[in-house]
Order: sequence, then C-alpha cells, then structure tokens
Amino acid sequence: MRILVIDGQGGRLGKQLIESIRQTFPQVEIYAVGTNSIATSAMLRAGADQAATGENPVITASRQADIIVGPIGIVIADSLLGEVTAAMACAVARSRAVRILIPVNRCDNLVAGVSMQSVSELLADAVEKIRQVIEEEEERVCCGKQDKIQIK
Repeated sequence: MRILVIDGQGGRLGKQLIESIRQTFPQVEIYAVGTNSIATSAMLRAGADQAATGENPVITASRQADIIVGPIGIVIADSLLGEVTAAMACAVARSRAVRILIPVNRCDNLVAGVSMQSVSELLADAVEKIRQVIEEEEERVCCGKQDKIQIK
C-alpha cells in the first residue's frame, strides 16, 4: 500500500500526518510531495520513505498512489496561497487513488457543513479513514473481490 501525502507552506500538517500514519501503519510506503522545499523537508524528517518537491512529482506520484492524503486545497488550483497549480490539482483529482482530503478552512476555501475541529481531531479522522481503506483493500485481496473500495 502506497500512501502519498501532499502539503505546502510549512508542511506542518503533512508532518503531523506522516508521523501519525507511520506510528499507526508501520508497514505502508509513505511518499511525501511538498509544494515547496520547506514542506518537503519537514515531511521527510517526519518519516516519509521518499520525498520530492513541486508540480511534476505531484503529477507522477498521484499516478502511483493507492491513497492520497492532504488538505482539501490539493484539489483546488491556486490554493495554499497559490502553491497548487492547475496541473497539480488535476493530477490529484484524476488519480485512481482514494483521496482523503482534510477540510482545512483557510486560504479563501471554506467547506460548508464542516465544524471548526482542531487539527489533531482532523488528523485522527484522516488516519481512521486510512485504516478503513487499508482494511477494505486487504479484505478485497484476501477474498478475491473486484469491487471498488467504499468508505463508510
């Protein structure tokens, strides 16, 4: 199972995500792509197996990921203070991976119906959703099911 974590700005959210994922699922491959080198460095220090920076790594890694995790802005062109390009947002949106988007209400992108949860609560929910995807995939492989993964 290959998990791609995408983050920008200072990479704080990505860093916390990778630490939680690594602690909970030590067996998975974690790839980190930062929209800038500071974010990439923070995620690499947090325990990512591999890391890269910029538009082309987002495009390439999105094709290879089973799960993509990051702030909701990774699917919105010009978000994260302009760090997410249209090509990056499109690559994430078109990926065959399951996307787990963290509803961070900032940078002029507000998500209706989302309460103001703390970052730690949002990250705990994201890790739980990753658990559901991994368990569903293990069951599908074990039992030979061909169904698409569905999150409850």
